[in-house]
Amino acid sequence: MNICVYGAASDSIADVYKKAGEQLGEELARRGHGLVFGCGASGMMGASARGASRGGGHIIGVAPSFFNVDGVLYPECDEYVFTETMRERKQQLEDLSDCFIISPGGVGTFDEFFEILTLRQLNRHEKPIAILNTEGYYDHMLSMMRYAADEHFMTPVNFELFFVSDKIDAVLDYLENPGELHHGISELRDIKIK
Repeated sequence: MNICVYGAASDSIADVYKKAGEQLGEELARRGHGLVFGCGASGMMGASARGASRGGGHIIGVAPSFFNVDGVLYPECDEYVFTETMRERKQQLEDLSDCFIISPGGVGTFDEFFEILTLRQLNRHEKPIAILNTEGYYDHMLSMMRYAADEHFMTPVNFELFFVSDKIDAVLDYLENPGELHHGISELRDIKIK
């Protein structure tokens, strides 16, 4: 299957995150999956693509045409899909993918996660969603979501629409068999703010 990996474009992030991104790309390729990503050469995007390349995986890079300048795009994609806008890019990432991994990222990654989660909540797709919570990166976001549920701004059922783990194998196991592994709100309640 084609797995979309969302993640940071910044190369200023700590090496521990980039290492996890490379391991993720390599492992998904080893399991026979293709990588769909935002085509960036740096940050978590570049790391996952380098790993997928090392693992011999098929790589589809999706980017708006204005990103097609020296050094921005990952140079070893098997396929490139260019769009006119960022909105079209998100649609292509969704359409080309069978499931989604949210790796550590910033505002763009948050936007992608919440949009794909909202679409799942609205029954616009049934594709599995998983968060790779490397080094507890998403603990604060998950705590905020838990608080929103406690305050009735969202329903607890939303937590049943995605899986969370800091382990790459667990994330991929879930995406391959989403009915067998599940993290609901009870497990997420154990997340502590650091």
